[in-house]
Amino acid sequence: SKCCIKNFILFTVCFFPAESLVCNKCTFGLLGFCMNAENLTCPDATNVCYTLRTNFPSLKTFQGFNIQGCAPNNTGCGTFLSDTFLGVEYNTNYTCCNATDRCNTVQLNAAPSSKMALSAAIGASILAFMFRHSV
Repeated sequence: SKCCIKNFILFTVCFFPAESLVCNKCTFGLLGFCMNAENLTCPDATNVCYTLRTNFPSLKTFQGFNIQGCAPNNTGCGTFLSDTFLGVEYNTNYTCCNATDRCNTVQLNAAPSSKMALSAAIGASILAFMFRHSV
């Protein structure tokens, strides 16, 4: 009987894959606030969570844009690109993690995006003002 239990446990551990990683998903983030935040369960155990963040060094008060989700592997992780577009310099940083679920939080000036409620509220107010006056 003990042998059957041990064999069942061994079979379960060996043949059933580990639980997949859960990442923050954001198809468009502005000012550290995701416009459509959700949790995303990665489809494969080898996946990693990623954050792709673009900012503009000449615009000190503008925090930039970000997207987040699952990547199939860690290829390209840790990549940093600096370039210009229409004469404006921008930096893009691609980071990955897989240590814990939802490890891909957006960091703004060493503060996680969850601490950026005031910036998000101000950004939402500005957008609402712009949309209200553009109609």
